[in-house]
Amino acid sequence: MLHAKIINSNEAELKLSDAENFLKSKKFGASIYFVGTVRDINENKNVTGITYDAKDSMVIKSFEEIYNDAKDVLGISNLAVFIEHIKGYVPLSEKSIIIGVACKHRDEAYSLSRYIIEEIKKRTPIWKKEHYSSKESEWLKGVSING
Repeated sequence: MLHAKIINSNEAELKLSDAENFLKSKKFGASIYFVGTVRDINENKNVTGITYDAKDSMVIKSFEEIYNDAKDVLGISNLAVFIEHIKGYVPLSEKSIIIGVACKHRDEAYSLSRYIIEEIKKRTPIWKKEHYSSKESEWLKGVSING
């Protein structure tokens, strides 16, 4: 069971309660939630916010592939995964991604959560433009569309 979505920051916000509602089930004994937020310093630069950009269909496809690969790589068959990533401008301390996982056991849930975030960072074409207190901004190196 997978929920994967891109949220436009001009239209809505990421809500942890959405993940909790999606994952709620008597089949699972463990749920893990990862919430990524915009931090104030990156590579010794004072960050004021980040603009995320992506081609939504490619991101959703990547999330689906990561979900399917996780089942095979980790050998977990009874699972639920919630992934939402923001698109657009996100100020300091605000959420950029929510990953929620639910499994029968905690070891599976921890492994699954870590696998998903690491694979998203490696494989998913979401680009970040950092904005700095100096009023400058720059696009950070990201994942190629070609993989």
